[in-house]
Amino acid sequence: MSATTVLPAEVYAPGLFERLRSWWGDVWVMTRRNLIHISREPMQLSDVTIQPVLFTLLFIYVFGSAMVLAGGGSYKAFALAGLLVMNLTTSSVGTAIGLSTDLATGVINRLRTLPMSPTSILVGRTISDLLAAALCSTIVAATGLAVGWRPTTGLAEVLAGFGVALLFSFALSWMNACLGMAVSGAESAQGIVFIVIFPLAFVSNVFVPTQGMPSWLATIANWNPVSAVASACRVLFGNPNPSGTIQAWPMQHPVAAAVIWSLALLAVAVPLAGRLYVRRTRD
Repeated sequence: MSATTVLPAEVYAPGLFERLRSWWGDVWVMTRRNLIHISREPMQLSDVTIQPVLFTLLFIYVFGSAMVLAGGGSYKAFALAGLLVMNLTTSSVGTAIGLSTDLATGVINRLRTLPMSPTSILVGRTISDLLAAALCSTIVAATGLAVGWRPTTGLAEVLAGFGVALLFSFALSWMNACLGMAVSGAESAQGIVFIVIFPLAFVSNVFVPTQGMPSWLATIANWNPVSAVASACRVLFGNPNPSGTIQAWPMQHPVAAAVIWSLALLAVAVPLAGRLYVRRTRD
């Protein structure tokens, strides 16, 4: 009787495309989980639905009545881009609070027991927040159109303006993800993020031209990435942009500056967020 030799079965190694498809499936599951969570607590969206309407009406009709732009032009047209960027900047705080809450309540630990990519948790969070930012942009634009704001450029330039703003919002979400994982709880995350975000949002040209600021403060504001994004949106929307007369490089090339700032933030924040996530979830 002859013995039969049984060869070991080859170990199946999925290809790059299959690994990417599996990873994207995990990302979509996490994104959908965050969106379902929001649908069950819709007041979480107040900062991207109610706040943009209130801020647009407040600044255009209350503060705007006393504003005169250097070189002329409608304050209503000037303010819309600033309101867009300001609302996207402040609403990005939700990324830090959401991640901190998931870490503190043990949700992340439960997710780690599942056969899924760890990076999908962070990417899913930032994508769901990007979708919220897109909703915020739509509401700001609709409110602006309702009160008389009009872009004067073509559709491609207008869409590019919103694209630049959303790219910056996405970069800020990753930065806030780092801040949220660097502290121990949601309350701490909210406090530290507002300390960073509020000066970033308000020491800028979002509401007023920087020419009237003290020289030292104007220099900070002109190099503030928020100012670059707001100026880029004004240029792409064809709205008044008094900052165009300032000799600082970001104000002379606002679209390029806005994109460079966003990509630089992503280049730093994405790998840093990964390291902080590993540190916070280490057994």
